[in-house]
Amino acid sequence: MAMELLSKIEQRAARVAIIGQGYVGLVASMRSCEAGFVVVGFEIDEFRAGELAAGRSYIEDVSDDEVKAALKRGFTPTSDVTLLAGFDIAVISVPTPLTEGLPDLSAIESAGMAIAPHLSQGALVILESTTYPGTTTELLGEILESGSGLSVGSDFHLSYSPERIDPGNPDFSLDNTPKIVGAIDDDSLQASLAFFETFVSQLVPVSTPAVAELAKLLENTFRHVNIALVNELAMFASALEIDVWEAIDAAATKPFGFMKFTPGPGVGGHCLPVDPSYLSWQVERQLGQQFRFIDLANTVNRHMPDHVVQRVMLLLNRNGIAVNGSRVLILGAAYKKDTGDVRESPSLEIADRLLNLGAKITVVEPFVEAGRLDPALGHEVRLDAAQVKEADVVVIATDHSQFDYKMVAANAKAVFDTRNKIVGEVFGDFERL
Repeated sequence: MAMELLSKIEQRAARVAIIGQGYVGLVASMRSCEAGFVVVGFEIDEFRAGELAAGRSYIEDVSDDEVKAALKRGFTPTSDVTLLAGFDIAVISVPTPLTEGLPDLSAIESAGMAIAPHLSQGALVILESTTYPGTTTELLGEILESGSGLSVGSDFHLSYSPERIDPGNPDFSLDNTPKIVGAIDDDSLQASLAFFETFVSQLVPVSTPAVAELAKLLENTFRHVNIALVNELAMFASALEIDVWEAIDAAATKPFGFMKFTPGPGVGGHCLPVDPSYLSWQVERQLGQQFRFIDLANTVNRHMPDHVVQRVMLLLNRNGIAVNGSRVLILGAAYKKDTGDVRESPSLEIADRLLNLGAKITVVEPFVEAGRLDPALGHEVRLDAAQVKEADVVVIATDHSQFDYKMVAANAKAVFDTRNKIVGEVFGDFERL
């Protein structure tokens, strides 16, 4: 069974279906097309599917030219589930958010049910979505068997390979980031490795899907906990009147035993606010115990937007201005610099909290098209000196490279900097997280 699929992969004759065309799935579609495969990109959002069909990308890491080139190679973006028929390899890259604090695997379930009727003897299904250990075999495998009448292992292949996409990272992409692969058996592993090695430079095989699932959660939990550490440190350092940024830079000169993390207004995106909770939920569900580090990190990081709002209010108060009626200019709506990804963004949480307190909010976000943010927020795509001068306080929430921080420092009445971007003299009042 595996030999036929391996032969198809080698000859680039395998038909590939990528389920989900977001930050992860669209990149995988582009790389698969470049590797020579015929790719169907399934996207439940009809608008997105239409944009891709017209040669337009909606994420920063994929250009319009890449989409147009993929279309010429046979890339088929679609919301029509019937076009999945005849796939040899299906890669599931769909969101796994939290709903009311609990893991929401409905997108994985829907993807599994969508491809199961089209699953054929010898095909390979790869799950990339971040999830708790056991999902691939216990949830997805059973859905595929039930919907296809085939048996996992004996009739079709199944594996898990967590995504490691870092939106906006100029140095690491899908191609040169080591990719972990865990499968239900050796045939599934070999088929998965053969597919991914056509466009990924380094592969990391592990013994089971559960190991791969846990590895992904470990990566993000490590970041989550360490960011919470420096966030809480920043709050205490401010009260102690110590520059936490200088202390962190000094500690980072140690060439061993220390890894630099920096504080910020909170955590956002599709990983850090969500993934560690999958691990703590599974530990409590299966073992009946609490993962205390994750719970504590969640508490600290979720509090950061409130902490920023409190500090901004104190800064305004120091200048004789009530937050109600104040003009607040927030730089950045995205959770991460040089991207337009606003998922779980602490910047938007800060804006909402200040808006509810009566502040007049303007958000400058150059990576999001005008009109795409909440209409209650004044959204500008360009930053100029007039905006800065008119504001009672400028909050640097996202450290986009194209912002002119020297101009901000020279014109702002007051600045609250959550990203340590203002250096040197400042015209008005200034505070740093």
